Amino acid sequence: MSEYDLVIRGGTVVTAADTVVADVAVKAGRIVAVGSRLTDAPEVIDAGGLLVMPGGIDSHVHLAQPAFGGPAMADGFETGTRSAIAGGNTTVIPFALQPRGTSLRESVKEYHKEADGQSYCDYGFHLIVSDPTPTVLGQELPSLVAEGYTSFKVFMTYEDLVLNDRQILDVFDCARDCRALVMVHCEGYDAIRFMTEKLERAGKTAPYYHAVSRPQSVEREATHRAISHAELTDVPIMIVHVSGREPMEQLRWAQQKGLKVYGETCPQYIALTADDLKGLNMDEVGGKYVCSPPPRDHASWEAIWEGIRTGVFQTFSSDHCPFFYEGTLGKLNPKARTSFKWVPNGIPGVETRLQILFSKGVAEGRITLNEFVALTSTNHAKMYGLYPKKGSIAPGFDADIVLWDPNRKETIRQELMHHGADYTPYEGMQVTGWPVMTLLRGRKVCEEGRILGAPGDGRFLPREISPYAAGGEIRAAG
Repeated sequence: MSEYDLVIRGGTVVTAADTVVADVAVKAGRIVAVGSRLTDAPEVIDAGGLLVMPGGIDSHVHLAQPAFGGPAMADGFETGTRSAIAGGNTTVIPFALQPRGTSLRESVKEYHKEADGQSYCDYGFHLIVSDPTPTVLGQELPSLVAEGYTSFKVFMTYEDLVLNDRQILDVFDCARDCRALVMVHCEGYDAIRFMTEKLERAGKTAPYYHAVSRPQSVEREATHRAISHAELTDVPIMIVHVSGREPMEQLRWAQQKGLKVYGETCPQYIALTADDLKGLNMDEVGGKYVCSPPPRDHASWEAIWEGIRTGVFQTFSSDHCPFFYEGTLGKLNPKARTSFKWVPNGIPGVETRLQILFSKGVAEGRITLNEFVALTSTNHAKMYGLYPKKGSIAPGFDADIVLWDPNRKETIRQELMHHGADYTPYEGMQVTGWPVMTLLRGRKVCEEGRILGAPGDGRFLPREISPYAAGGEIRAAG
């Protein structure tokens, strides 16, 4: 009987801490050895010239999420996780959203029905709290956290999701008691409504004005308010999808003050600008780029890189929120043609997250390989209670691995994508660095863009309480 099930030989193993040429041995779905001249296995993969890295963990994706009467999301769990593994990811953490007036626990059950037997990769759930009733705060949230749903999200905007300040404080206080981590979408609801109504009265309804209606000041103010509430309640928070300098500097101020405030940013804030939304009318392509917060400008790109390099941001996620573009169910639906405010809000990106950060970060010399692994895998696992099962290459970890060609040049095109959406906002972008093979617990699930896994390969992951919910320290490099 062979000592190992699989050996990956001759690659450059990259973790958040080390880079070394080594073999990786797998037994029963787990890494059991990292060393030299490991041979005793029936299956050997030659990784010469490739990077051997932990599979990507994308801790901010939206799948099978209702749009409250609007167009349906383009990705359920089957297509969304298929896209994830094609992009080198082995774990995603989507959201279980509580519609107002409903039970949070029942909402979780409904999302499990969507995911059961459909996922190509492993997954957990964050909880979206839209209706923090006494029952939710006193019973449902504490019990769900104890069952492995150890993070939840609140919104400071969107009519169907926005919480007022008192509700946010109540949720933060509950999170502190049950040691959960709270993710916060920081944009000021009333300011956005004011700007939207003003722009519409002036006839400025094209997609470009989506960005005008949500300037950085709106994100900065909400970020500061969320931080102030977190300081008052002594609870750790993760500010998600930070788009530019003004909100980034709020995070840096909080961190320098010693507050338990963490940061996430996304590909759209280093690869797209508000100019991508420009178009004379709704028939032009600007609607493809409508997301919130919106892309900013090139100066904001540099601010985001500054935040990445200096450790303000711990995670780099996709905020994958896919909709169709064409047709009555897409971003060009009849209602959306009347104003930017009705354009479905979100863009696909789980499949291109790693390539964009690697190309613009590692290949262009802005970050190291180790920082890349930390930002795309290790820190997600640590932040959200999956470490040390996920997020690195060492004995005892799940054999979730991506083999990566650091020199391969590709052009991102819709025809290469595996998601359900009918477009990619990164169409035509040239990148350096590409996933060659994705392994989930030691099994090939994607090779050269060919899907080898099946729906149901992925397992639900109950998560531990994050050490960072108690104020632990996490740095950009792991």
